[in-house]
Amino acid sequence: MHQPADERGKREPHYLPVDRSRFFRSFHHAFEGIIYATRTQPNMRVHFVIAALVLVTTLLLRLDRVYVIATVGLIALVLSMELMNTAIESIVDLLTVAHHPLAKSAKDAAAGAVLIAAIGAVLAAYLIFYQGLMSGEARVFIAVKAVPANVALIVLAVVAIATIFAKAWVGRGSALQGGAVSGHAALAFAGATMLAFFYQKPLAAILAYFVAFLVAQSRVEAQIHRPFEVFWGAVLGTLVALAIYVLVRPHVVLSWRRLEHRPRPK
Repeated sequence: MHQPADERGKREPHYLPVDRSRFFRSFHHAFEGIIYATRTQPNMRVHFVIAALVLVTTLLLRLDRVYVIATVGLIALVLSMELMNTAIESIVDLLTVAHHPLAKSAKDAAAGAVLIAAIGAVLAAYLIFYQGLMSGEARVFIAVKAVPANVALIVLAVVAIATIFAKAWVGRGSALQGGAVSGHAALAFAGATMLAFFYQKPLAAILAYFVAFLVAQSRVEAQIHRPFEVFWGAVLGTLVALAIYVLVRPHVVLSWRRLEHRPRPK
């Protein structure tokens, strides 16, 4: 018995869609909300751009890990408040048809909450980055030891932000499956690039890129992404990791050279 042509052309996916998994469904809807806010709210896009710039700046200023943790917490607070503002605006628009003073008050209050969080983040960021700007040479060398851990966190965060922008801009696919750029491939190749450049061990680099290639190949094999979507994800992750390495590495080399030329105590 022959199947119709349209049925033969359709293949069952080799992966479990997230909407069939109760555990991953909540993450799927959460990322959908982030992408919706990024696509529809200009302020959300501005917050994401500022977040990426601030994270990279923490590397350039060689902030201690505790300050990086505080910075990440402030970024998460502002982004969360912006998401809450978007949710409140959507609910108000859904429940009200005509212009109503209470609807305006609800939107204004939600926007005010975001403004307060943003002002607090700016003031705290001033205190945090002031410490980095006023640090001396000895502190720079001490902070170099913690660079790989901070770089790994910030590179992955910036890659995730760039992936969200790409998905929101193109508007194809879902938050966790499909879309214009493969987030899995972007994160995998970003991690491989960090291992290759910061540790400079050929075997480690080969193994890291091999694992990244397997991650990318699995997304295509499972029919979650097309080959060119995985390719652009790999390019995105590699370029972001390489750009941050170029920004950070000269300072690391300079610090080591200063240490080598420093006179030894007798």
